[in-house]
Parts: sequence; structure tokens; C-alpha cells
Amino acid sequence: MTSNQQKQWNQPRRAMSLALVFSVTWAATAITGSAALSTAMAAPATNAVPSVNPVPSVNPVPKVDPKAALPVPGAPVLSARSYVLLDANTGQIIAQKNADQPVPPASITKLMTSYLVFTALKAGDIHMNDMVTISKNAWQMQGSKMFIEVGTQVSVKNLLRGMIVQSGNDAATALAEYVGGNQASFVAQMNATAKKLGMVNTHYEDPTGWPADGHVMSARDISLLFNDLVRKFPEYYHEFFRQKEFTWNGIKQLNREKLLFRDNWIDGGKTGHTEEAGYCLATSGQQNGMRLIAVVLGTESDDARNNEAEALLNYGFRFYENVAVRKANEVLATPVVFKGSENNVPIGLSQDLVVLVPKDQAKNVSVSMTVNPKLIAPLVVNQAVGTLTVKMGDKVIAERDVVALKAVPEGGFFKKMVDGVRLWF
Repeated sequence: MTSNQQKQWNQPRRAMSLALVFSVTWAATAITGSAALSTAMAAPATNAVPSVNPVPSVNPVPKVDPKAALPVPGAPVLSARSYVLLDANTGQIIAQKNADQPVPPASITKLMTSYLVFTALKAGDIHMNDMVTISKNAWQMQGSKMFIEVGTQVSVKNLLRGMIVQSGNDAATALAEYVGGNQASFVAQMNATAKKLGMVNTHYEDPTGWPADGHVMSARDISLLFNDLVRKFPEYYHEFFRQKEFTWNGIKQLNREKLLFRDNWIDGGKTGHTEEAGYCLATSGQQNGMRLIAVVLGTESDDARNNEAEALLNYGFRFYENVAVRKANEVLATPVVFKGSENNVPIGLSQDLVVLVPKDQAKNVSVSMTVNPKLIAPLVVNQAVGTLTVKMGDKVIAERDVVALKAVPEGGFFKKMVDGVRLWF
């Protein structure tokens, strides 16, 4: 073999040798790197950062799990006798003090009077333009007034403005007499409705909140009532509770809910004051689809009730958020149905599911669903067929029934016989 032939023969061999050495070196490096990565993941985190010439760390920065919930600071400390901060979408109380203590509510009582008037309007039993003859009883009411005159006629709409904007005891009494037939009958409706809504620490003696023995509400009950009013009657709520002033009989009065003038995201509330009750306020605001309701009872001044209610709302919006989990009637699965006229049934939730979590922790919310393994017809709409569970980390924060979204009647004889055999095996 010539020298030139020998060189040609050796060149590919050298290339192969180099390629082999490179491959082995890369594989060794990859294995070493993987082992190092595994060791680093398994080893406890250290605060010091390695360097060629290590120096002491004066203020080491701890490694933080990005999914760990940031600590939420405690709610503001308030001077109010009792208070509640309620998340309207979930019904969850974020902060409270003496939430179930029955206390005199003063004119916050008019939330229930409004609720019953709105109920009658929605049912068509009364109408906004109905004219109400003002009785002597309504005219002579003490306390805050709309200044209606005995024997005159005033529309339901204007009486609502007088009661909600001006907090008129005369307007509230006139509406109670018109809706209930007389005041005693209306008060009986107030107490029956409170019981229906689960307001267990509430009892009414009149439609105005004028002091009376045994006339009490709790902060929790007020928040429940206010939340239901906003949810059931949003059109009436926004029309009347957001109105900042009203003039009647030549007398202009500003809404006593001062936060309406301070924060543009506040959309309504009801004040109350007597010597026994102190200064009280139930108010509500909305930001980014999240509604909060604050109730403060028994503060020492008008400024105190406004500042303390605002502090509660600011705290809730600053540190919490709502996460929409699933929508009502959204089809989550279509499991098999045995012995039915159809082989499958769509299942989901009967109501929207929203949860309350600390701010910026939506990524830690997980959802799981369990369905009964053997669904057998007949199935009716909204029949429970499983459970949807929502967790924040390892903590269960909500559970809801998963229901049939469509009825599935029994199938014919042959279908039931075949499925009976399938179920046997």
C-alpha cells in the first residue's frame, strides 16, 4: 500500500475515533449533569450562593416556593361594637367581630322594608306609579323625615326615594301600610322573611328602626339580607341606593351614605343612628366583578362608621380575589347510564361556582370530580350524581353536587334486560 493510500485509509478512522470520543464525553457529561440536577432537587435549599471566593452572606435571601400562598395580614382592628365583611359571590365572611350579637340596628331596618317593597313590585302586586295616601300615623313619625304631608298622595317610587335616600321614617311607614295593609301585618311579613332568609338573630317591631324593646339584628344577618337584596333586585338596588340626593316638598337632602361621595366603586348602602344603636352602616362596593358587603354597628360617630366600613372594604379588595371555577349548566362529563332511554347523560353544576382565595393564588386552585360509578335510569334534572371538589393546595375550600343536566327516562324492556346483564358482570 502506498503512503498516499495509507493516509486516505487513516483519515476516516481518525474521524470515527474523534466522533466516538465526543459521543462518550457528551454522554458522560449528560449523565453527570442529570445526577447533579437530581442531587440539587433532592438537597435542601441553602441561603448562600456558591462562588469562587466565598464571602459571608450578610442578608441571605431565602428560597421561596412560588406556589406558596403569601400570608394575608390580619383585618383592621375596628372600634365598632360588631362588624362583618362578606364576600357576596361566595357568601364567605372575611372578617368579623361579634357577628351574631343581636343589637339595635336603627334605620338599617329599612333594608328589610325595601326588600319587601321590591318583592311586591317584582311580583306585580304594586307598581311604581301607584299613588299612596299618606296616613296621620305616617305623617307624625319622629326622627328622619321625607316631609310628606297627611292626606296627600305620593307615588311608590317617590316614597322609595324618600325612604332610601333621605332615610325618611314617614316614607317607610307609608310604604309598610300600603304593602301590608297595615303596619302590624307588614311587620309580621318582615319577621317571616327574616326567618326564611336564615336571619336567626333578628326580630322586628316596626318598619323604620325606631327604638323598641326586642327590635334587633346582628351584623351577619344584615349582611345576608343586603346580599340577597342586591342579587334578587339589582335593577331596584342600582336605581335607588346609588342616588346621591333627593328633593321633596322643596327640601333637598343628600344621601346619608357618605361613601357614595368618597369612592366611585361604592354603589349603595344604608345608614342608621339612635342613641342606643350608635352610628351604623351597611354598604357595598364592587371591583373587577368581586362584590363585598361591609356592616359596622355601634360606632361613635358618622366619620367613624364611614372610615371603618371603608377600611374593611379596602382590606378585602386588597388581599382577596374571586376565582370562577365552573359555570352553571356547563357540561363537565357525559357518563354512561344503565337501563335508560339514552346511553349517556350530560352532568354539571346547577349554579355558578366561585371561590374566594388570597390575591394572586388562583394558580394553586385545583378541581376534581367524582361520579357515581353506576348511574341507573330514571334520572331527573338536578339529581345529584357526584361531587365536585375544589382545593387550595391540600385544603378543601368548596364542594358542590354534580347533577344531571338532562332527564333520562327508563328504557324499554330489552334495554333494561341487556343492561341488567352488564351490571351483573
